[in-house]
Amino acid sequence: MTGHDSQVAAAIRAARRDRRGALVGYLPVGFPDLETSIDAAIAMAESGADVLELGVPYSDPVMDGAVIQEATQTALAGGFRLHDVFEAVRRVRAAVDVPILVMTYWNPVLQYGVERFARELVEAGGAGLITPDITPDSAADWISASERFGLDRVFLAAPSSSDARLRLVAESSTGFVYTVSTMGITGERAQLDAAARGLTARLREQGAELACVGIGISTAEQVAGALEYADGAIVGTAFVRALRDGGVDALARTVREIAAGTAR
Repeated sequence: MTGHDSQVAAAIRAARRDRRGALVGYLPVGFPDLETSIDAAIAMAESGADVLELGVPYSDPVMDGAVIQEATQTALAGGFRLHDVFEAVRRVRAAVDVPILVMTYWNPVLQYGVERFARELVEAGGAGLITPDITPDSAADWISASERFGLDRVFLAAPSSSDARLRLVAESSTGFVYTVSTMGITGERAQLDAAARGLTARLREQGAELACVGIGISTAEQVAGALEYADGAIVGTAFVRALRDGGVDALARTVREIAAGTAR
């Protein structure tokens, strides 16, 4: 893992010093509307999330499960525009001292302009991007821009990846490596796939210092299980569902409940 002085890596290491694993919480910007999504992200940080992952709603998602797809479609129908992401990052960072990664498919960044996107994200106070559909060997422009602007670039590693591919992901990522717990789309599952433990071990062998496990984690028990071998656990669907069904207060309660699983 190469790179700069990463806010995200610092937050994960701070959690480790507190004898905890890190909790990374996902919410889409603009769901159910921009104002509520900003309030929700702030509440998530205040309730136990160590790193925020704000998603860019996208019309053609390839890895989002039904709950997140429904939420992002609501955001798009409500008039979401890409500049709302920078507004959300700016206002959340003004309220809480928690690093913010933006999770986005690559096409919106490409259409907006890689340099312009990176510059405006830095100006808003963002920490970097999670890019699920672009591999390091296809991301030269993003790697170059992220270096210039001091942004984290989080690439995904999957159980099907070869050791050579895992080494490339580990060497190219900053902040952490997003360890995909199972093949398929996001969502809650009864049990985490055992493949995540093996994949994390393989990533360590290939040089990854920090690895966070995502996809399928929705309970404090699952967070605790993932943190037996990983540095952080990424939760999305459970938080989006709580916000959808009960608003910001219900989201805050759910974050506190799930964050209880981060103790070591």
